[in-house]
Amino acid sequence: MRHGKSGRKLNRTSTHRKAMFMNMAKALIKHEQIITTLPKAKDLRPVVEKLITLGKKGGLHNRRQVMSKLQDVEVVKETGEKKKNLLVEKLFGELAERYADRQGGYVRVLKAGFRKGDAAPMAVIELVDRNEDARGQDSGPVVINEAAGEDEAA
Repeated sequence: MRHGKSGRKLNRTSTHRKAMFMNMAKALIKHEQIITTLPKAKDLRPVVEKLITLGKKGGLHNRRQVMSKLQDVEVVKETGEKKKNLLVEKLFGELAERYADRQGGYVRVLKAGFRKGDAAPMAVIELVDRNEDARGQDSGPVVINEAAGEDEAA
């Protein structure tokens, strides 16, 4: 019996689910809108809302909790030094200010039809009052074409 067991398994192990939601939360905080399946979007909503609530509270302990949940530490291979956590800074700066007067409900899930290949129900999950310019921002490596003088996504 599954008494007291909340959430879906999504045909994944617990570690895979945890890693998947961590990566999806990082993408949602970075881009402020992502497209995924409806069950994943519904299960991702409480994860992201708890992170935003920690960001609103501020403080060192909450910042360290968010850093452990997002695992957003990049290490430069040559020097071995750690880069600044840009997602944590965005969460505790920009998003905390944006949602300072809101008492919850930071994330919206919109149904987006069905996927063509397997007819899975799709959804758009986005932050309420999101920044339109954040979508697709710095989503991958950029190759500079010197002959044309333009940036192209790799």
